[in-house]
Amino acid sequence: MSAPIVIDPLDFARNAEVLRGKMVVSGFERLRDYLTDDRGELQYSIIGGSGAGTEPSLQIRIQGQISLKCQRCLGTIGHMLDLRTDLLLARDKSELARLDADASVDCILATPELDIAALVEDEVILSLPASPRHGEDECAIDKQESGNTEEGRSAFSALAALKKLH
Repeated sequence: MSAPIVIDPLDFARNAEVLRGKMVVSGFERLRDYLTDDRGELQYSIIGGSGAGTEPSLQIRIQGQISLKCQRCLGTIGHMLDLRTDLLLARDKSELARLDADASVDCILATPELDIAALVEDEVILSLPASPRHGEDECAIDKQESGNTEEGRSAFSALAALKKLH
C-alpha cells in the first residue's frame, strides 16, 4: 500500500483545495468485515471550503461498487456507492459540541493530520444499510420457496405429507 494521504483540514478548507483519487477496496481493513469480497476500487474527491456560515467544511464524494452479504440468503449483493457528504470542521471540542447539537449537520473535530483513507472508509461504513437484502424476488430464498411449492402447496403441507409416510 502506498504512503497515507494526510491533510490539515483547516488549511485545506481555508485554501479551498481539491483532492481527487482512487483507493482499492482491499486497503480498507474495517470495511472488509462488511463485504463478501474486497475487489474493486472507490473514487473520491474532497473539496475544501466554507459551510452555510463561515465554518470551514469538506465536501466529500465517493463513488464505486462494493459487494455486501444479503442477510436473508447470505448471497452477494452488488452495492453501488454514490455518496455526497458535507462535513463541518470544528476547531476544538467546545465548537464540536455546539455544531453537533444541530442534528441537520455532520461535523468532525479538525485534527492537524486527517488521514484521507480513514475518512473515506468512515463515510462508506456510515452509509451502509443496517441489514442489506436483495430486492423483491431476487433473493435465493425467494427462488427456493417458489420452487418448493407445487400447485399452491405450502412447504408445511409437503412436510406433513412426508410425516404421514413414516
